[in-house]
Amino acid sequence: MKRHSLFAATLLAVAPLGAAWADTTFLPAQSDAEYLAKDHLIGAKVHGKDGTIVADIEDLIVSDQNQVVGVVMGTGGYFGWAEKKIGVALGSIQFDEKDGKLFVSLPDLTKEMIDSAPEFVRKKPAKSLFERAKEKVDEFSDKSKPQIDEAKQKAQEALDAAKEAAGPALEKAKEAVSGAIDSAKEAVGGSSTEPAPAPAPETPAAPEQPAPANP
Repeated sequence: MKRHSLFAATLLAVAPLGAAWADTTFLPAQSDAEYLAKDHLIGAKVHGKDGTIVADIEDLIVSDQNQVVGVVMGTGGYFGWAEKKIGVALGSIQFDEKDGKLFVSLPDLTKEMIDSAPEFVRKKPAKSLFERAKEKVDEFSDKSKPQIDEAKQKAQEALDAAKEAAGPALEKAKEAVSGAIDSAKEAVGGSSTEPAPAPAPETPAAPEQPAPANP
């Protein structure tokens, strides 16, 4: 079993930025001495003092200096239900290699000690630029809503008043148009004459028959 004594130092290391940024900024590949946290560390089972599994690693605790100072572990519960989160300092965790795999343990803690540990209090993360912009839009909408509603109300009142004022004028216009139509009908009816009926054709008289001769 090989002890990973340089694990903490690897996590704390920060690549320097210098003039030769092309050589120090980008890491083109993962070396044999490196691994990704999500491949081996995140989700790793943690063993207690007696060798039994007591927790699993869920996240890393990073300082404002970008240094890993501990991990967040989930313990207890059943398939994730009622699971308690605890924070453990990096120096209390032992990292070993067993059968080619990373073996994580808390050599000084028993299950009872872990069960009685205080629950980790997670600080609410800082809001992103998008979240802050959305809040500003929502805040502006909330503040402007009364003014918008008031403007809508005034516009509706003005429309109703205009309709009411235009009502009599509209009725007068309708009456004037109706009167003009009636006058036009009367004028057209008075000047028009019906054509005289055509005379009936004369029936031709029947020819007279000669009187019979006396014998």
